[in-house]
Amino acid sequence: MSLDTPIAASTELAPYRAQFERLLAEQPGPGWLREQRQDAMASAEQRGFPGPHDEAWRFTSVAPIVRATFEEAAPAVVDPAVLQELSLGADDASAELVFVNGRYAPELSRAAVNGVRVQNLAEALERSPSIEPYLGRMAAADSVFALLNTALAADGAVVMVPERAVVERPIHLLFLSAGPDGGAATMSHARALIVAGRGSQSSIVQTWAGADASAYLTTAVTEVLLENGAILDHYRVQQEGRAAFHVSSLHVRQQRGSRFTDHGLLLGGALSRNDATVLLDGEGAECSLDGLFLAGGSQHVDAHTVIDHARPHCTSRELYNGVIDGRARGVFHGRIVVRADAQKTNAHQANHNLLLSRTALVNSTPALEIHADDVKCKHGSTTGQIDPQSMFYLRSRGIGEEAARALLVYAFAADVIGRVALPSVRRRLHGLLARRLPGAPHELLS
Repeated sequence: MSLDTPIAASTELAPYRAQFERLLAEQPGPGWLREQRQDAMASAEQRGFPGPHDEAWRFTSVAPIVRATFEEAAPAVVDPAVLQELSLGADDASAELVFVNGRYAPELSRAAVNGVRVQNLAEALERSPSIEPYLGRMAAADSVFALLNTALAADGAVVMVPERAVVERPIHLLFLSAGPDGGAATMSHARALIVAGRGSQSSIVQTWAGADASAYLTTAVTEVLLENGAILDHYRVQQEGRAAFHVSSLHVRQQRGSRFTDHGLLLGGALSRNDATVLLDGEGAECSLDGLFLAGGSQHVDAHTVIDHARPHCTSRELYNGVIDGRARGVFHGRIVVRADAQKTNAHQANHNLLLSRTALVNSTPALEIHADDVKCKHGSTTGQIDPQSMFYLRSRGIGEEAARALLVYAFAADVIGRVALPSVRRRLHGLLARRLPGAPHELLS
């Protein structure tokens, strides 16, 4: 440990340092990966956890994570009923990798896709060509949790779609946290690397889930590279247990003429922070970020996005909706950056929030940072309660008050899900939404 490491930071991170030492002893890995992990652990200890004066975390306190003591999650057996509920199935997914407590479960997975590398990290490290040029190269060291993930992820998912390949059905990456009910709090670290080759077309679904009765921490880092002309439809389904802590980072780099779409459904956890950063690093690249976050009771959900326009003639579209009930708190911070060389940028961002109780709260801070002069950029944010005129309209048609309220809330939330292109994924997301919003019109699920 460095002599200039703050004492408080080193104390708080002592359990993570212990896990790191065990990982290096058990899985030394290639030299480049070991060096990457060592640098990340040292940087995490130097930085420490974010505090109240950290601008990026000013609406989200990580004190509950700092106070808790997390043990390394042990191997666990997954209830077949739970797996069946979360699985996309052979008919709807071309491949499915399952990770339990951060470790690959080959007996629960289907990894065969013609011409596409779909494998766990340990296998990918033994294969040629190497993943060294990609792994850890796109994830920014802007969060202590991302650094801890880099240092501590014992396994992960690797998907490499070859040039001009067309993968018709989605690839599913399922990360499960499982442990004994009421036992010690555990932690696991989910990692994913996705490389979409030139001119390829594919779709990938990532799901994080866990039991409601267990307290655990999940850190998740996903790195995505889209080469020239690649098209990737990406889905993030965060449905962690009610006592869980979830901190995730999505880092995307797009090359010339590529198209990236991300659909984020953020439902679970006592406290969750979900970052998405997209770098438009090739002329003519396009991206769309669609998100929906739901929070009730005392949940806290934070969605941070950055779209960085680094090249000219790029387009971005962003829509995030939030539904907050009870004493829950939601946070949306969306930043669009247009660099000096990114002329002819076209960017639009919108955030709309629906408060269902007097004690619910949302902090919304959309932001534009523009350094070019020939651009079209706009953003907007609205926060309010159910529209009285819409309620009156439905009541005047003979719909009861509770049913009318449920219908309006569901329609507001389903606006994001309606943008999902894949029918099988759209049906699943509608089902998740219906279970979270009692009284939702189930006839809309078809």
